[in-house]
Amino acid sequence: MSLKFGWYGDDFTGATDTLAVAARANLRSILFLDVPTDAQLARVGPLDAIGIAGTARGMDPQQMQDYLPQIGNFFRDQHVPVLHYKCCSTFDSAAHTGNLAAAVRILGDYVGAPFALFVGGQPDIGRYCCFGNLFAAAGESGQVYRIDRHPTMQCHPVTPMHEADLRLHLQSQAMADVTNIPYTAYQQHPALLDAQVDRSVQSYRSANANGKMNTGVLFDVSDSRQLASVGRQILRIVNDHSTALVVGSSVVLQAVVAAENIGESFHRAPERVMGDPQRPVQTGPTFVLAASLSPVTAAQVQAASGYVKLPLKARSLLNDAVYRTEQCQRICDELNANRNVLAYVDQKNGRDCAIKSGDLATATARFVHLTLQLSAERGIRMGQLGIAGGDTSSQAIAHLGVWALSYSTVLSPGVTVCSMHSDNPALHGLTVMLKGGQMGSEDIFDKFRQCRYSDTAQE
Repeated sequence: MSLKFGWYGDDFTGATDTLAVAARANLRSILFLDVPTDAQLARVGPLDAIGIAGTARGMDPQQMQDYLPQIGNFFRDQHVPVLHYKCCSTFDSAAHTGNLAAAVRILGDYVGAPFALFVGGQPDIGRYCCFGNLFAAAGESGQVYRIDRHPTMQCHPVTPMHEADLRLHLQSQAMADVTNIPYTAYQQHPALLDAQVDRSVQSYRSANANGKMNTGVLFDVSDSRQLASVGRQILRIVNDHSTALVVGSSVVLQAVVAAENIGESFHRAPERVMGDPQRPVQTGPTFVLAASLSPVTAAQVQAASGYVKLPLKARSLLNDAVYRTEQCQRICDELNANRNVLAYVDQKNGRDCAIKSGDLATATARFVHLTLQLSAERGIRMGQLGIAGGDTSSQAIAHLGVWALSYSTVLSPGVTVCSMHSDNPALHGLTVMLKGGQMGSEDIFDKFRQCRYSDTAQE
C-alpha cells in the first residue's frame, strides 16, 4: 500500500466530502468508520487515500485524549505523509467541545513536523479566508458574512463563532501561536513565497518545552486559483519533515491535488477499490430524516416534493418510547407502499431551550436505527437513506454497524452520496447521503430522490 494522503473527519458528513474530493481526483480511496482491521484493509485492497470518520467534533478534550491516539497510531503505521484533521469549513469549535488545539496537541505526536498547518477557506462551498479572517456564504442568496456575523454560525447552539480571526480563535483553544500566510503572498515568485513560509516556521522548528505541538501556520484561501500554491507549501514541508499535520476542511486535499497536478475527472467513473458494494440501480423507496435545525435545512424540507412529509416532536423522540415506535411504524407503512418519506424534526419544537442539541442528535440517530431495524424485520427493501444533520449522521451510521463508505456521486458542493460497506446484507451497498445542516441547494432532497446511482453512472 502506497498511501499519499490520510484524513480523520471530526464528523461523518465532512469526512464524506473529503472522500468525494479524493475519488474525483481518481485516487483509490475509502472512508472507514473506525480504525480498520487488517481483514477490512485486505478486503479493499491498495489505496491512495484513506479516511476515518469520527465524532471528535462533539467531544471534550479528555474524550479526545482518550480516543485520538489510536487514530494517530494507525496513520503513522500506514506511513501517510499528509495527516489531515478534517474539521468543519466554518472552524466552529470551542475550548470545551471539538477543541482543534487539543487535536493538534494529541496528533502532533505522530508526525515529523513540529508545527501544525492550518488552511482556512474553501471557495467551492462559499468559504473564504483573507488575512486570517474567515468568511462564509449563507443560504440560497449566497450572501457572504464574516463568520462571527454569519446568521447561523454566530448563534450555533454548541459552538457559536464569536471570533472571525482564526489565529485568535485557535489561541482561545490554547494554541500558543499561529502565524498567517495571507492570500496576497501567493502573487509573488514561488521562491519568495518559500522564503516567507520558512521565516514563519523558523521559530517553530524545535519541539515545545512540554514536547507537545502548540504552534502553527495558517494559510489563507480566498480563490480556487490559490490552491496549488498552498498545496505546494504543504508538500514542501512534508518533504522536509517526512510527515505533517494539516487542519482544515476538504480544501486541504484540494490543495494537495492541485499542487500535484492530479486534476479532477468529471467524465469518467472514479477509480474503484476492491470490494466496493455493487448493487443494481436502486428502485426501492427513499427515506430521509432531517434532524438539523438549521434554517437551510428547514428551507430544503419545505421545498422538497415527491415525499410523504412527517414532522417529528423532539421532546417525544427523547422521552416517549411509544411515540417513537408509532412513528417508526408509520414510516415503514409508507415505505412498504413504495412511497418516499421525509421525516423532519419540527423547528419550533426542536429549538426547545430545555433540550440539549447533543441529546437530540442521539435521539434522532437511534430513531434512524430503529426505523431501519423495523423495515428489515418487515422485509422492506429500502432504496436510499438520507440523513441531514452532522451530529445525527455521525451517530446514526455508527449505530448501524457499517464499517466503511465508498464514493458514489456528488449532489451539490459538500453533499456526497456514498455506498455502505457492512457485514449486514440488508445494509451492504445501500445508498446513503449524509448532509450537514448548512450544506446543499434548496432542492437537495429532490435531487437525492431522483438519484439512482449505478456502476455506470457519470456526473
